Amino acid sequence: MDSLLFLSARRLVPHRPLPPVPAQLYPVLFQAAFLDGRPLVLQDLVAQWPFPVLNFEGIVGRRELLRDHPSKLCIQSVILAVVDQLRQDLEEADHDSSRCRLRVLDVTGLRDDAAGRAPEGMSVWSGTVALAKACVEVSKHQRELQKCRSRSHKGRSSAMAAPRFIDIHADLFVNGTSYGILWDALQAGNTSPLRLKCREFQAEELCLAGIVSLLKSLDPSGVRRVDLRFNNLGLGGLSLVLPHLSRFLGLRSLRLPYSNVDVRRPTPESVLGIRCLARELGKLQSLRELNLGSSRLSGNLRHILCKLEAPLESLELAFCSLLPADFAFLSQSFHAPALKRLDLSGHDFSQTLLQPLQHLLEETSASLLHLDLMECRLTDSHLDALLVSLRHCSCLRSLGLFGNSFSTAGLKDLLWKTVVLPDLRLVVYPIPVDCYKSGLDPGWILEEQLDRECLGAVSAELGRMLESFGRDDIVWTSNPYGHEALDYFCL
Repeated sequence: MDSLLFLSARRLVPHRPLPPVPAQLYPVLFQAAFLDGRPLVLQDLVAQWPFPVLNFEGIVGRRELLRDHPSKLCIQSVILAVVDQLRQDLEEADHDSSRCRLRVLDVTGLRDDAAGRAPEGMSVWSGTVALAKACVEVSKHQRELQKCRSRSHKGRSSAMAAPRFIDIHADLFVNGTSYGILWDALQAGNTSPLRLKCREFQAEELCLAGIVSLLKSLDPSGVRRVDLRFNNLGLGGLSLVLPHLSRFLGLRSLRLPYSNVDVRRPTPESVLGIRCLARELGKLQSLRELNLGSSRLSGNLRHILCKLEAPLESLELAFCSLLPADFAFLSQSFHAPALKRLDLSGHDFSQTLLQPLQHLLEETSASLLHLDLMECRLTDSHLDALLVSLRHCSCLRSLGLFGNSFSTAGLKDLLWKTVVLPDLRLVVYPIPVDCYKSGLDPGWILEEQLDRECLGAVSAELGRMLESFGRDDIVWTSNPYGHEALDYFCL
């Protein structure tokens, strides 16, 4: 429910220019102007912002508000207002007439909306481009003014007064299309009044040299995550990239999915590459999350993680071709009792890996919050063994089982035996095999194969069961994309 203060602010922001108001009302006016889509009012507020920090997500509110409102124009207007303020400062260097006290603009936490509910929202990629262009524009304007003043003060000192600096804290997403403008912005940040500070860095489909160049250009303070995916680096490329991460002393999350690493058949080169990878991971003393998804690591997990000095809390090893020896190492390691999130999707637990999985779950049972076992060839015949271990995971909050081959009866059994877990809030279950039309292959989930009426009936029955157990607080869904992706920093 909206507060009386917010409702009053909402009545005020349509009237521009705003009347003079106390400083403590600026945040609520900013929130109302954003949610009502009033970019010009936002520019006016930023021009006279009375505080040193403007934290976008903190002021606007919950992430859902950012996601469900057409935010692109509003965010652009805030960036434009900051640029205008700095241009004015540079042009009036001898006068301290600006009422704006802003020193830090924090736009971290803006996320892409996978559901597409707000087509006018600003994606992380487009936000990165907009911020980079703003930094380059301010830097260019500064150089032009310096040249003009140098020409007009020949023979005399033409030094400009020290400009006001504004740091922009942001999550950056770069690919081949946006690499150039981001690199220019990071280089300009050394001297420009507008400086880009990265919290989370994601690079996709970039060449090795481009990734290294950007990592070397980032200010190391404040970087908590590096996410490199679809870059086709291979083990050799990772060995060249990872040495540049050790200067990020606060790096807690390293995500390297789809890096084209395959060490199933050892060679002298792969042995050296694994040693290098392990050595560089060992230098990341703050590391708590590691994603090696889709790397073929068979039998090498021990060698890769052996240099880590602190236990991981989130480990994603989806489609990594792990062997029983890898599970044995993980179960016996100091990581197991610390793991809060574990993704082992894409492994065949129908045969020799089921017992190693059970042992691992028992070792992680006291800490595990989120478990993903999607597309693991599990059937009803494996449920009894799996449930013995799952019921020990007393803190479990979410369970992903999409893509396995359970029947409706198996799902009912799963629900009945996991409903006792007090913290469980989300189960992503597979479409039951008996909800496919007769004679079609359930291994291929195609639209025309599903009996939607049957699936609807199963969903309704599961809902009634949850209600009868007094657990309608648990979401049971067959849609693997119908919920926000879990994030380590929200655990």
